[in-house]
Amino acid sequence: MKSKLIKIASITVVALVTLVIALPTLIHKAGVHPEYTGDKHQLSAGKRALVITTSHGVLNAPGETNGDPTGVMASEMTHPYYSFLDAGMQVDVASIKGGQIPVDPQTLSRVLISPEDQRFLNDPALLAKVENSLIIDDVDFTQYDAIFVAGGWGAAYDLGYSDTLAKKISQAYYAPNEPLIGSVCHGALGLVNATDTDGNKLIAGRQMTGVTNKQIKELGIDITPMHPETELRKAGAAFESQSAFLDFFATHVAIDSEQRFITGQNQNSSLATAQKMIAIIAAQ
Repeated sequence: MKSKLIKIASITVVALVTLVIALPTLIHKAGVHPEYTGDKHQLSAGKRALVITTSHGVLNAPGETNGDPTGVMASEMTHPYYSFLDAGMQVDVASIKGGQIPVDPQTLSRVLISPEDQRFLNDPALLAKVENSLIIDDVDFTQYDAIFVAGGWGAAYDLGYSDTLAKKISQAYYAPNEPLIGSVCHGALGLVNATDTDGNKLIAGRQMTGVTNKQIKELGIDITPMHPETELRKAGAAFESQSAFLDFFATHVAIDSEQRFITGQNQNSSLATAQKMIAIIAAQ
């Protein structure tokens, strides 16, 4: 009897260890951080991209100061950054307050980390940009061909509350060079208060996406002050998304009829969103 119990325990331990080792692969195959398999493009010299992130690093209820560390989801910054860089663009990184960008440590965990995240951790150039990001106040958005607003839980606390970001997105939209404006997940909150020349919401009537209320509910993280699906709908956007047994494994990219706003649903959509922006620039 004792030998049988030892055998069962040994088998159980081996099974658990195997599961732990295989978990990142299983998560990837289920839909997290899918590889981009579409066409890639090289752009002509002189093209520039700007990646914008949150400066908020604590997951807390509004009014509280303590909580778990959060910030930008690593892949929602690294995927567009390296997509633009590898397409031949000069890429700058800015944040709401400038300086060190908080990167959500959970998103660099063994289970969630992506190849681009690994590249970031070994890239002195991007590490320096994240440590000393530009403050959006000092950045002329109209000088870029692509503007990409990254997400992460931290983005729920500052992107949608930044008058400066809203104003600069509005200015970029009307710039003579007509830069593309992209976002992923909570990054869409940085677009909801941009206005047109008549003071109307710039995104009203446009096809857009961001992280769904369903995904937020499924993850049990609803203490954040803004939720992208809710705010996009309030701003009049034509919200669209895909669903899955859990929306954490879904992905979708929305492109408005003008091809000026390209938005990704969640952490799985960053690569495709950036690559679609590059394809539109290449076709211009």
